[in-house]
Amino acid sequence: MSQPDSPRPGAAPALSTDAADGTHTRADSQLLRIRRVGRRLFGVANCVITFEALRAKAGQRTTGSAESRFCYELPPSAEPVVALDARAHPLLGEHPGVTGAPQVRFYASHPIFNHARELLGSVHLVDYAARSGFSESDRCLLSDIAALVERELQLRAVNAYQSDLEKKNKSLRRKSLVDPLLGTWNRGAIMRILNIEAVRCDKASLPLSLIVVDLDHFKKINDTYGHPAGDQVLVRIASRLRACIRPQEALGRYGGEEFLIVLPGSSSQTAAAVADRMRATIAAQPELINDATLNLSISAGVASTDLFTTATTEELISRADIALYAAKDGGRNRVVLATPEST
Repeated sequence: MSQPDSPRPGAAPALSTDAADGTHTRADSQLLRIRRVGRRLFGVANCVITFEALRAKAGQRTTGSAESRFCYELPPSAEPVVALDARAHPLLGEHPGVTGAPQVRFYASHPIFNHARELLGSVHLVDYAARSGFSESDRCLLSDIAALVERELQLRAVNAYQSDLEKKNKSLRRKSLVDPLLGTWNRGAIMRILNIEAVRCDKASLPLSLIVVDLDHFKKINDTYGHPAGDQVLVRIASRLRACIRPQEALGRYGGEEFLIVLPGSSSQTAAAVADRMRATIAAQPELINDATLNLSISAGVASTDLFTTATTEELISRADIALYAAKDGGRNRVVLATPEST
C-alpha cells in the first residue's frame, strides 16, 4: 500500500478554529501577534484572520467573537474590499450584522494566498464607526499585514514538510536496523548496540553479559515442513525470547536461527539465569505446525565481562559461541556459561 504524499513546502498548513476565533493557543501565537498589530495600526475593534478551510466549521460554532462570526459569514473574495460605511456598500449593506447587532460600520479585507496563488483566506478589519477615508497608504499597510500572514503560513508548511521528512527518515533508518521477518534488531544493529553498551558499561564499571541462542534441529524443521513453516517457528521463538528480557536489554538476529542477546549491567550468573529462563520458556510450549506438534528447544552460550575482564566484544562473542557449541555437544536444550577454566 502506498504511503500518503508529504505536504509540499508552501502548501496550506493544518489550522485550528481557535486561530480564527482568536482563542490563544501556543501554536497560533504568531497569528495573534499579527492581529494585535492590525488592531493597533488601524485603530479598529478587531483584526480577524479567516481561513477558507475552516469556513464550514466556523459556521457551526457558537463561540468566538462577533467580529469573527461576521467575517466568516461574508463570501470569500480574491480582491481587497473596503467599505467606509458598510450600510452603503452593495456587498455588506443588507447583512444582518450591519442592519442589526453588532452594527458593523467600517470594514476592510485583503486576501491571503499560498505559493500557487490559491485563496487561503483573508485578513479583515472590523469597526463600529464609519470612516471618511482609507488611503492608499492604508491599503498598502493592510496588504503588508496579509503578506505577514502568508509568510507565517509558508514557514509552518515548510516546518511541517521537514518534520514529515524527519519522521520518514527515522522510520527508514529503523527499518534498516530491524529484521523484516522477526521484528528484532538485525545483525548489524545488535552488533552496534553491543559495542555501545560495552563502552558505556566500561565507563560505569558495570558488567556486560551476552547470550548466543541457537534453535535446536532447525534444519530438520525446514526440510520436513518447508521454509514458511520454519519462518513461522522463528517468529514465535523471537517473541518468546523477547518476553524474557528487560526493556534496557536487546535481542537481535545474529544468523539464520541464531540470536544474540545483550544484557548491560548483568553479571554472569544473572545472564545464565536469563538464558535458562529462555530455554525453559521455549521447551514448555510445543508448536503446532501443519497439524503436527513440535517440541522445540534451544541451546545457549553465555559470556560476561565479570569473568573475562579484558575481553573485547569480539572475544566475548567467541567465548559465548564456544559455550554454545558445548551446550549442543552436551545434548542440546541446555545453557553453558563460559568460564576461564572451560577455555
